[in-house]
Amino acid sequence: MTQPYYAFFCPVKIIAGHAALEHIPFELDALSCSRPMVITDKGVRGAGLLALVEAIFASSHAPITVVFDDVPADSSLSTVRQAAASYRDHQCDVLVAIGGGSVIDTAKAVNILVTEGGDDLLQYAGAHNLKRALKPLFAVPTTSGTGSEVTMVAVISDTEAGVKIPFTSYYLLPNAAVLDPRMTLTLPPLVTAATGMDALTHAVEAFTGLAANPMSDAYATAAIQKISRNLLAVMDNPKDAHGRLELAQASTMAGIAFSNSMVGMVHALGHSIGALCHLPHGMCMGILLPYVLEYNETVSGERIGELLLPLAGPEVYAATPQSRRAGRAVQVILLLRDNLHQRCQLPRTLQETGKVSVEQLETIADMAINDGSIIFNPKESDRAELLAVLRKAWGKSPSPTAPTTAVAVGVGGDTRV
Repeated sequence: MTQPYYAFFCPVKIIAGHAALEHIPFELDALSCSRPMVITDKGVRGAGLLALVEAIFASSHAPITVVFDDVPADSSLSTVRQAAASYRDHQCDVLVAIGGGSVIDTAKAVNILVTEGGDDLLQYAGAHNLKRALKPLFAVPTTSGTGSEVTMVAVISDTEAGVKIPFTSYYLLPNAAVLDPRMTLTLPPLVTAATGMDALTHAVEAFTGLAANPMSDAYATAAIQKISRNLLAVMDNPKDAHGRLELAQASTMAGIAFSNSMVGMVHALGHSIGALCHLPHGMCMGILLPYVLEYNETVSGERIGELLLPLAGPEVYAATPQSRRAGRAVQVILLLRDNLHQRCQLPRTLQETGKVSVEQLETIADMAINDGSIIFNPKESDRAELLAVLRKAWGKSPSPTAPTTAVAVGVGGDTRV
C-alpha cells in the first residue's frame, strides 16, 4: 500500500540474543548511569527472572540500587507515585523495567514523574503533553505480545474514577528494548498462546489498516512469518530458546509496525471487552481477529490475501488462486487458534471464556464505536455492524471437521495448511 504521505519513527535500540541481558551494564555505562532502579512484579521475582538480572548487575559497575516489585496486573496512579518516591529516595538515575505490558507502562509513567517532578501524573495525560526528554529507561519484556518496549504509549488506571488513562508521547519510548529468550522460557502455555495472538493481531492490523505504509509493512509481515513458524513449535517445546527469541522479536517488530500504522476494529472491540468484562487483552485479540478480517474482506480482500504468504508459506500462497487467498488466510488463523485451544484451552469464542454474556454485547458495541482505533479500520462500521461481528465471535463454534493438526510447522519452518 502506497500512501501519499507517511512518517515512520522508531528510535529504540534493539538488543537481542541469547546473552542480551549481559549487555545492559555496558549500555548504562555509555549513558553514565550507575544507580539503576528495577521495576517489576511479584510474578517475575517468583519465576526467578529477577535473580538472573541481579546476578548480572552485581558484577558490573552499576549494581541494582533498589527493586520495586509491587506492580499489579493493571497498574494504577498510586503504584506509579509509590515507585517514583522510591526512585527519588534512593537517588536513582536510570529505570530498568522487567516484565509485561503493565510493568513497562508503569516504568514509563514513573519516568514522567521523576523527570518532571511532583506527583500529579494526570497533567501529562493524553497526547504529546511532554515537552522534553525523560531519564534513561530500558525495557526487558518477559512476554511476547504487547510490544510496549517499542511504543510511545502507556496506560495507567485511575482506580478512584474507574477509568484507564492513556499517555502518549515520543519521549515515553525506552532507550532500548532488551530481548533475551531466558526471560520467556518459563512463560505458561496459556500466556504464551494469548500473547502470541496479541502480537499476531498487532501485525495483521498494522498491515491491513488505513495507515499502513511500506516501512510498517516490512515489520508487520516479518512478525507474522516468525509467529506462524514458531508459536506452535514453542507450545510443543516450551524450552525452545530459539523459538522463544523469534517470538520475542516478532512481538517487538509488530509493536514497531502498529506504532507507525495504528490498529483497527479488533482493538476497538478488544479494548471494550477488556474494560467491561476484564478479559485478558491477548485472549480478546485471538477471538476477534478472524471475524474482523471476514468483515473487512469486502473492501480489503486483496490486502488480506497478501497475508497468506507470511502465514502459510510460498507453496500454499502460490497454489491458492488470488480470489481465494483472503479466505484462506482467515482459515489459517482459525486453524492456528484451534491448535492453540487443543494445547492449552485458549478460548476460541467469547462464549468459551465464560466471562462475556450475550446481554453485554450491545454495551461493548456502544463502547467500541467511540474507541479511537476504529478510525483506522479499512471498512467503516456502525453499531449494528459491530454488534454483528461480536455475535459471530460470541457464539460461532469451530468447525467439527477441522483437523486439529491442520496447521503445522513444516520443512524450512513454513506453516502449511
